[in-house]
Parts: sequence; C-alpha cells; structure tokens
Amino acid sequence: MSDVTKTGMDRRSFLRTTTLAAAGAAVSTPFISNTALAAGTTWKIQSVWDAGTVGYTLFEEWCNNMAEKSSGELTFKPFPAKAVAADNNALFDSVRTGVLQAMNPFTLYWSGKIPASVFLSSYPAGPDQPAQWDTMFYGLGMLEKTRAIYKKYGLFYVGPIHHDANVIHSKKPVNSLADLKGMKIRLPGGMVAEVFEQFGVSTVSLPGSDIFPALEKGTIDAADYVGPAVNWDLGFAQVTKYILFGPPGVMSVYQPVDLMDLTVNMRAWTQLPDPMKQLVEDQVHAYSLHHYVTIQKRNVEALEKFKQAGSTVSRLSAEDLQEFRRAAIPVWYRWASKNEDAKDIFKLQLEFMMNDIVGYITPDDIKGQSL
Repeated sequence: MSDVTKTGMDRRSFLRTTTLAAAGAAVSTPFISNTALAAGTTWKIQSVWDAGTVGYTLFEEWCNNMAEKSSGELTFKPFPAKAVAADNNALFDSVRTGVLQAMNPFTLYWSGKIPASVFLSSYPAGPDQPAQWDTMFYGLGMLEKTRAIYKKYGLFYVGPIHHDANVIHSKKPVNSLADLKGMKIRLPGGMVAEVFEQFGVSTVSLPGSDIFPALEKGTIDAADYVGPAVNWDLGFAQVTKYILFGPPGVMSVYQPVDLMDLTVNMRAWTQLPDPMKQLVEDQVHAYSLHHYVTIQKRNVEALEKFKQAGSTVSRLSAEDLQEFRRAAIPVWYRWASKNEDAKDIFKLQLEFMMNDIVGYITPDDIKGQSL
C-alpha cells in the first residue's frame, strides 16, 4: 500500500466537503406529503450506545429532529442501550417481533445470527477507508444484497452509519508486528483475534467496562477499543502510555471502519408510503456523515489531550500492513465460506480490492484460496 500523498489528502478533503454540503441540504429540507397516509406514526428505536455518551447524544438529537423533517408524519422515539431490550440478542428479537420498530446497532454484532454481517463492517486488512464502504454499498450493489439478506429475517436494512476506527492502547511501545509477540491484548473475537494470534498475541475477550481495571492491574498488556475520543473519556491515558495506529492515513489495520446501521422491522417499513421511505433513507445517509465527522473532530481534540498527558503514538509500516493482510486472507476465506450470503458479499468486496483503483489484492495474494 503506497503512502498517502498530500494531493490524495486534498482530493479526499474536497470530496468530504462537497458531500457534507449536499448532506446538509438533505438534513435541513422538511418533507411534505399526504399526511393522511402516515399521520401519527411513531417508531421506537433503541441504540446500542449507553446514555450520556457522545454516540447516544448524536443519535438522540438526530431522532428528535425527524418529526420536523417529516412535517410531523413520522416520529422517532430514541432509547439508549438496555432501555427496552436488555441485551443484544433481545434487541434483535425485539425488532423482528415489532416490540421495537427499529434499532441502531453495530452491524458486526449479528455475526452469529447473520454470518454475512462480518463483511458488512470492516475486518482485518480489508477495505480501510469510509469512502470505499460507501462505494460498495451505494455504487456497487452491496446495499441491495444486504437488504435481500435482512429480508429473510423480517428486517429492512436502511443503510450503514459510519462511526470510527478501533485503536490499541498499550503499556509498552509497539513499533512493528514483531513487537506484538508475547503480548496479552484485549481484542474482539472472530476474525480479529484469529489474525492477531498468528503474530504470537494472547487474545483476551473483555467487555468495555472491564478494560480499564485490567490495564490498571496489569492483567493485560494492551487493549483494543474504539477511537481516541471515547477512549479518553474512559481514562485510558491513566493506565497506558502508547497508542498504536496503522500506516499514515490508516488509523487501524484490523478494524478501520466500524459501521453501525439503522435496521427496521419489515412490517413497520412496508407500512410507510414510498416518499416517506425515501426520506428515511436520505436522512440515514446524511446522519452517517454527520456522526462520522463529529466523532473525528472529537478524536482530533482527544489525541492532543493524550499527548499532553504523556501518551506516544506509534505507527505500523506499510510493510507491516501487507504482512498483516497476508495473514488475514485465509481467515477471510474461512469466514466467507460459512454460508452463501457471506460468500456473495465477500466476492463483491474481493473484486473491489483487486480492482487497480484500490489495488490491495493481487492474484498471487489469493493463490490457493477457494470458496
């Protein structure tokens, strides 16, 4: 993977600015329709964000604006994590059965229920830029494929919501993949753990609330969690001294684009008139950008706080990323082989990564692999 050039950064900045202006227009335009078709419709929507977090605050603000955007035809009533459904399994079932009309989860949560979902959010050394995921969803047909998969479960996948990259905070410096050997690191399971274990890492699964005390006691050497903004609030600067990023332009090599989504009960969705459905889709697309850029702004501010507190940022090299990807490729294929839906989504992504526009994968990289 080549270094990010200044020209590339300028182009991306221009595209983001242009897209933001367009999205802002979508958010601010009220919707006017035949109110008799959807008058008084209220959706109860539970997020996986805890109350009081920046994530939930942003989600709550967005939900509270929907009545105005729809000229009173559709109201979103937001709930924080565990407010209606006590856990993720209950959340999934509550939306399927109509106890809740919609949910705002991390898409990866459903890997045990919907195997294809492991490829509906970023995975080790896969597509690592938000624009790449938008291209696959909105340009290459992945949104339609995803909706067809969710329909089997009585659900409508409205669209992805960009959140952030996940980074690693450690008690000792990590300047290369070789430095990981022998470390005990809190990591998510699945694909991520399988790849890190190939580099001599002892992986540990812990809920977010247990990370700080584990680092404080020294029972783990490092921990993956979300981005700097949230991790600063969790006090990681008090118990670690180092933050590990990927090569320039890539915050994370293992989970660089952590996607959330809005998923709706299929019956609730089909009861909306078509113009209202389009409004909801447009608003989710616009909210995705708003959520992402707000979190990134907080990340910039938080990273300065980490540095002032004595934290040091280190980066893996482009060569490290290529080595990590070589280790990850067989893992991709194993997970894609779990069912036909997962295979179908992965094939689309593999073709995209092999296209010279992206150029992450060559035929030699996948030699000997099969689905």
